[in-house]
This record gives sequence, C-alpha cells and structure tokens, in this order.
Amino acid sequence: MKCIIIDDEPLAVELIEDFVSKISYLELIASCSSGFEAIEILEKQHIDLIFTDIEMPNFSGIDVIKSLTNKPMFIFTTAYTHYAVEGFNLNAIDYLVKPIPYHRFFKAVTRAHDLYKLTQNPSSEPQVNNIQLPFIFVKSEYENIKINLDDIKYIESLKDYLKIYTYQQKPILTLSSLKSFEEKLGDVNFVRVHKSFIVSLKHIYSVQRNRIIIDDKWIPIGLTYKDNFIKKIGQSL
Repeated sequence: MKCIIIDDEPLAVELIEDFVSKISYLELIASCSSGFEAIEILEKQHIDLIFTDIEMPNFSGIDVIKSLTNKPMFIFTTAYTHYAVEGFNLNAIDYLVKPIPYHRFFKAVTRAHDLYKLTQNPSSEPQVNNIQLPFIFVKSEYENIKINLDDIKYIESLKDYLKIYTYQQKPILTLSSLKSFEEKLGDVNFVRVHKSFIVSLKHIYSVQRNRIIIDDKWIPIGLTYKDNFIKKIGQSL
C-alpha cells in the first residue's frame, strides 16, 4: 500500500517512518510537513493510506481530509483526544494518540490492510463500508463516551432514552431510539429480542423458554423476534 505521512513535528515523522519501514506491505511515498504539501502529492499520484496529524498551522489534518474528493484510507496521529469523535465521523480507519506505541500502530495498519485487500476483489468491494469498528461513541449528558462493543451486555429502551449495560457498575444513558442504535451496532454479535431490548450473544448465560438470562437480569423474548433470535443463536453454536 502506498502511503504518505503528514505532520509538522520532525520527531513524530521519524517515528512513523520507522514504523512504516517495519511493515513489508507499506511503501512510503512522502513525508509532508504541511497539508498543502500533501495535497500537491495527492493530486499527482495514487495514495492508498494517509497518516496525518490534526493540529497543524493554517491547514489541519481534518481540513486536508475534508478537502479530498476521492479520499484514500486515513489514520489520525495526534496528541489530542478531543478530536476523536469528529475523526471517526469522517470514517477514519483509526485514531492514534501520541506517543504512539508500535503495537497500536500495527493494529491500525492491519485494519487498513484488510480493507485494502477487500477493494482488490471487485466482488467484495461493496462490503468495505460495512466493516464494523470494534467500538462506538455515544453521547451521554455533556460528553461523548467510547464504548467497546465487546463490553456491551444488553441495551434497554426507555421511551426516548437507552440504557447501555456494560461491565461498568452504572449503565450509560443516551438519547436514542433502539432502532437507530441497532443499526449502529450491526447484526454480527447483537440481536433484537424484544421491542425494548437488544442483547449481546456473547454475554448470554442461558435461554429459558421465553426469556434470556444475562448476569442477574431476565430479559423477555418477544414473539415477533423469537424466530430470528433462535436462528441467530443456532448460527452461533
């Protein structure tokens, strides 16, 4: 994969150049100290992956990505966490916070490489936009909270609000409909079992007639959802 680095900090550029040199399928085309320099390169040749800082003088990494008509895959590399939600809203492959450890860099690049391989197979290309990231962000009160999908046990609907139950002692409360949240979760590890409940298949302790047990919670299985649930757990056995 052909890649470029955009960062105005020489030490950060050196680190990423070193990381890139360790991965055989990455080919570094250029290291740019500004977004303007990167745009010139992106206009002249095909690039598969961009590593870009966010806070740079005059032209931020986010501005660079927004300015591109045909966006390559991109990974944000930044010292600031507060851009994370905007970064993922732009469909970033990953968001790496400096100082970046190699294992996190490698994990992000592996995800990008998996997507790249899908695009090389025309029959698989439509699936690229459906790749599920291992976490989501939800707005709760005055902050955006990152939740790992593996940590979600079940979600309960309370009129206009949802209660998201994880390993944390208190559920996370967010303003959303169960239907829109169901679309965000995807249907690989989660299933709607009732008009008021979505459950994680991996956290089900047992199924007893028309109810599911997760921890100490008894969750009803609605008649409308029963056939799909049975089919789902059958596929996972």
